[in-house]
Amino acid sequence: MKDLQKVDNNIQTALKAITEQHKFISDIETPKPYIKKKAGMDYVEIGYMKGLADREFPGWSWTIINSQALGSEAYVVHGRLEWYDNGTMRKGDMVAAHRIQTKRGTTEFVDVGNDIKAANTDCMKKALNMYLNISDDVYRNQVEDMELSDEKKTEILEIAESANMRKVIEEKLDNNEIHGMNYKVSLAKLKRLANNKPNS
Repeated sequence: MKDLQKVDNNIQTALKAITEQHKFISDIETPKPYIKKKAGMDYVEIGYMKGLADREFPGWSWTIINSQALGSEAYVVHGRLEWYDNGTMRKGDMVAAHRIQTKRGTTEFVDVGNDIKAANTDCMKKALNMYLNISDDVYRNQVEDMELSDEKKTEILEIAESANMRKVIEEKLDNNEIHGMNYKVSLAKLKRLANNKPNS
C-alpha cells in the first residue's frame, strides 16, 4: 500500500512540474523583434520558437508524417512533435496548409519549394505553440490564472482593512468573487476607497 502511495505521489509531483513549466513558458512575453506582421496578423519567427524549445525541452524533434499538394491551390503538411516533458516522452500531431503562390494573372508557380517549406514551418510553429505553449501571448492562447496567491490575498486584505471593508472582501475571496481575472480592478477600486476615506 505504501509503495502504491509513493508511486501516486511521484506521479502527482511530475504532473505538477509539467503544469508549472508550461504555465511559466506561456507567461513568457515574446520579444518584439521576433514578432512580425503579415496580412494584418501577428506571427512569430520560427528561429525564436525553436530556440526556446531547445532551452526548455532539450531533445525535442519534428517529423513530417505526410505532405501533399491539394491540387494546385495549397500544400498540406502533417507533422509530429516529440518532446521530453520533465522526463516523460510525449508527442502530438499537427496539420497546416500553405497556399501555393502563382504569378499575378497567370497559373505559373512562383516558387513551389518555398511554399512547401512554408507549409512545414507553419505546421511546426502551430505544434510548438499548441503543445509547448511557446508564444502564447502572440497567438492569444494565454489563460489567466483564476487562483490568487497568498501574497495577493494578503495585499488586498490589507488595503480592504484601511478602507474599512475587510469583512466584505474576505467573503468575496471565500466565494471566489475576487479572482485572478478581476484582481487588479478590485485592488484599484479598494485603493481609491482607502485614499478617499475621511480621517477619523
